[in-house]
Amino acid sequence: MAREMLRRLWRVLSIFMKQNSGFLKRSDGFSLIELLIVVAIILIIAAIAIPNLLRARMSANEASAVGSLRTINTAEVTFSSTYGIGFGPLASLGSPAAGACTATATSACLIDSVLTAGKKSGYTIAIPTPAANGTIGAPQPTYETNALPTAPGQSGQRSFCSDQSGVIRADPNGSAAPGTCAAGGTYVPIQ
Repeated sequence: MAREMLRRLWRVLSIFMKQNSGFLKRSDGFSLIELLIVVAIILIIAAIAIPNLLRARMSANEASAVGSLRTINTAEVTFSSTYGIGFGPLASLGSPAAGACTATATSACLIDSVLTAGKKSGYTIAIPTPAANGTIGAPQPTYETNALPTAPGQSGQRSFCSDQSGVIRADPNGSAAPGTCAAGGTYVPIQ
């Protein structure tokens, strides 16, 4: 009985295959409408994903700027305690772009050459105060450092500053750094 049912099913399928051979062997490719639907779906997914990607990149740049300021804070304290001339400018904390680094008061080798150059991850990093090294008799008692987005709204939204207190402050508007970080009205501590 089961054999008979299988034979009948096979006959029906073979007749159907012969009558509709064009239906099963369609090899014309994709129609224009099918391709347009696929392209539309890809564009919708991209429209959803790209703004999130840009926000994630800005957030990563801001985190990198805060990390750079932490590194500079640590380097300033190390520089001051090692050389006894107070705090130093960015060039004195860093290492030369090429060659081996020998630690001196003018090139302390405390931060890498990328950070010494002043641009990192969409931010401009600077130490406006002090402008030069102090001396043992007249050490530099303060320093100011800031990180400003190179393209506000694209590379980062907020700007940051720090001073000898070690407190990193942020301005949500991304405005230029104040003369003194602690006196900046819109700069609020983040740590």
